[in-house]
Amino acid sequence: MVKIIALSLLLAGCTTSGGSFCVAGHPLRPTRAEAATLSDASVAAILAHNEKGQKLCGWRP
Repeated sequence: MVKIIALSLLLAGCTTSGGSFCVAGHPLRPTRAEAATLSDASVAAILAHNEKGQKLCGWRP
């Protein structure tokens, strides 16, 4: 019984309050030092994320 309660509490901690991408997301802006160490795949992922936010939420660069 204790294990079930503990598991329920852990799973409840993983839930979100819901909402759209625009409510939950934010632009990713790495510092110059961070950007210098990013892989090409990471740069592409950040760019895709920010472009999605720009299109859906009106984020500005």
